[in-house]
Amino acid sequence: MRTSRASRWTLRSVALAYLFVLLLVPIGVILYRTFENGVMAFVESISTPAAISALNLSLLIVAIVVPVNVVFGIVVALALVRGRFPGRGLLQAVVDLPFAVSPIVVGVALIMLWGANGWFGAIESLGFKVIFGLPGMVLATVFVTLPFVVREVEPVLREIGEEQEQAAATLGANNWQTFWRITLPAIRWGLTYGIVLTVARALGEFGAVIMVSSGFPGVSQTLTLLVHARYIDDHNTFGASRAATLLMAIAVIVLLLMTLLDRKRSTE
Repeated sequence: MRTSRASRWTLRSVALAYLFVLLLVPIGVILYRTFENGVMAFVESISTPAAISALNLSLLIVAIVVPVNVVFGIVVALALVRGRFPGRGLLQAVVDLPFAVSPIVVGVALIMLWGANGWFGAIESLGFKVIFGLPGMVLATVFVTLPFVVREVEPVLREIGEEQEQAAATLGANNWQTFWRITLPAIRWGLTYGIVLTVARALGEFGAVIMVSSGFPGVSQTLTLLVHARYIDDHNTFGASRAATLLMAIAVIVLLLMTLLDRKRSTE
């Protein structure tokens, strides 16, 4: 199908206008609010104890969630691609469940399971608090980021096939040696993309985390919850904008990292 030059310019203009209204204008407003009183005001706002604690907690959750999802993602991807077992289709559906279920529902489910009156609520009597603490926030984030490593590694495994792994096995390599020397190097780019997406999603998660967090500054308040607290609870639009800018800056760094990795992959 061939389109005229006028049609192409019209389509481009509509697309740019759409992006401008829905993306650039809101970001521009946030940046204006952030730096309206200068750079030092921004630095002071993100240097408060609450902001530093929120940043540290967000990074701690990422540091826990990423290794968990890497191990789980690789194992599940291998099972889905290399395995033939009953319930394989059900496992495929479970992996995609976080894409379909609202994060709020995830938070409610965790409360019903791990809350004081939940199925496993008795664990709190042993001094291990899940809901309204770090474990609950980690569980919520693990669930919403669960599919990314699986869905990035799975097509790579299908593409490389099993020939190299079978050849290694005939030469005497055990399963562990085959994985480290053959499989892992072959899936490294898919795994890297999955990790980057997991980091970005974990940093920006709000719905599931707010349900299982107390939201107390310095205790269980992530960067996303800090933005919410400053804007809704404190009516501090400037503080909320500055916290949002910090979160956005981290997201941009993650996006740039993914772009650099993509360029490096294309040169190999």
